[in-house]
Amino acid sequence: MTYRWIKLVLAIAAVVLPASAADLAVLQNGFTIRHERREILGTVTRLYTSDTANSYVDIPTAQIDHFEKDLSPPPAPAAPLPPPKTVAPPPKTLADMVNSASDAHNIDPDLINSVIHAESNFNPRAVSPKGARGLMQLMPKTASALGVNNTFDPNSNVDGGTKYLQELLERYNNDMVKALAAYNAGPERVDQYHGVPPYYETRAYVARIVRDFNNKKLAQRRAAEAAAKANPRKPATKSKPESKSGPAPVKQATASSSLAPQASH
Repeated sequence: MTYRWIKLVLAIAAVVLPASAADLAVLQNGFTIRHERREILGTVTRLYTSDTANSYVDIPTAQIDHFEKDLSPPPAPAAPLPPPKTVAPPPKTLADMVNSASDAHNIDPDLINSVIHAESNFNPRAVSPKGARGLMQLMPKTASALGVNNTFDPNSNVDGGTKYLQELLERYNNDMVKALAAYNAGPERVDQYHGVPPYYETRAYVARIVRDFNNKKLAQRRAAEAAAKANPRKPATKSKPESKSGPAPVKQATASSSLAPQASH
C-alpha cells in the first residue's frame, strides 16, 4: 500500500471512530457520557447515546479528556406497570334493591317494604311450609313465570315480587286490598269471592300490611308537619301528585275472628 493510501485510511479513521458497545467519554470537568458510538465533526465530537441516528449529543472535542470502556452492567429493562386495580362496586343494600324495584315497576317503596315485612320479616332465606321462598315469598311456579331463576337472590326476589304486585294492582284497578289478598291467596280466590276471601290468614295478612303501610305514611306526614312548624318562614311548596301505587293511607282491612280454610300462598 502506498503512502498516499495510508494517509487516506488514517484520515477516514480520524473522522469516524466507532466506539465498542458502551464507552464512556470522560470530560475534563469529571463528568462522563455513556455512548454507543462517536463521530468527530470538525471541532466537536458527536456521541450517539443509543443505536438510533437521532439520539446524540455534541461535545466540543477539546472538553473531552479521554475515552474508556463502560464496565458497568447494562441498565435493567423497566418493569411493566401493574394493571390498574378494579374497584368492585359496593354491595347493594336492601334499601337499594327496594328503590330499584320501586322505580322499575312504579310501586311505592313503603308498600314493598311492608310486604317484605309481612312475608319474610326481611329474611332472604325464608321458606314457608307451602314452599314460598325468599324476601317476598315467591312460589316456584310464580317465580318461573316472572323470570326469577334464583328465589334466594335478594335482588331478583324483590324485583320479581314487586313486578307481580304491580300486575295484581293493574288487574284490580289499583285496589290495594284486593291486590294484597291476591298476592297471599291467589287471584283465583279473589275473583271467586269478589274481594278478600274469607280466610283468616289472608285477612290477617292484608290487615297487617295495610296497618304497617298506613303507619309509615302517617309518620311521614307528622314529620313533614313538624318540619313546617320548625321553619314557618319557609314558603310551602305544592306537593306533586304521587304516581306510585298506594300514595296515601287506606282503610284498614279487618281480620276475621274465625279460622277459615287456609290461603294458597
